[in-house]
Amino acid sequence: MNANKRTEIYRRLQKVTPTPTTELTYHSHFELLVAVILSAQATDVSVNKATKQLFAAANTPQQILDLGLRQLRGYIRTIGLYNTKAKNIMQTCRQLLHEHEGVVPAERTSLEALPGVGRKTANVILNTAFGQPTIAVDTHIFRVSNRTGLAPGATVLQVEQKLLQFTPTRYRKDAHHLLILHGRYTCTARRPRCPVCPLADLCEYRAKTAADG
Repeated sequence: MNANKRTEIYRRLQKVTPTPTTELTYHSHFELLVAVILSAQATDVSVNKATKQLFAAANTPQQILDLGLRQLRGYIRTIGLYNTKAKNIMQTCRQLLHEHEGVVPAERTSLEALPGVGRKTANVILNTAFGQPTIAVDTHIFRVSNRTGLAPGATVLQVEQKLLQFTPTRYRKDAHHLLILHGRYTCTARRPRCPVCPLADLCEYRAKTAADG
């Protein structure tokens, strides 16, 4: 895929969604961090339902610690892997207080040192909270990048590196959300909505669906 086609893909995606952002509900960097930790192998809808109640009760590192592990688990028990996620969140809260004065750091190394925070989560925080031009590759972005030919790769890291290399600078900040929303609602896993896709004539996917549904 050449540079002109890549640029046109992003132009069309941004025309559809001029101001793309996360669908997670949050009101602070800390709330976003907790929500992203919870979102691993879970839907944004399920996370938002849980955090609506959780954040009403506790939405700072100290408040989460004061809540305690048992009560935290109760708030998030509807989310997959909630036991592990609850332990990670508690440990992250302690680390934020001890090492960062309760503030979510804006550096990759510090973020990835937090329990439950890997490269993908760190990329989301750096991009969504701090406006850095990072691209977190989840299952949606991995699928879109490979199907379309935008940035094919065998691993998440390969796709991320190609996206960072080939995404035009002016779209790099929004690329993560543009691609994830496209994958979530149009380039879906089981039956992509090719007939209504704004990228249909640019996409290199050979098994395009013939009818929407």
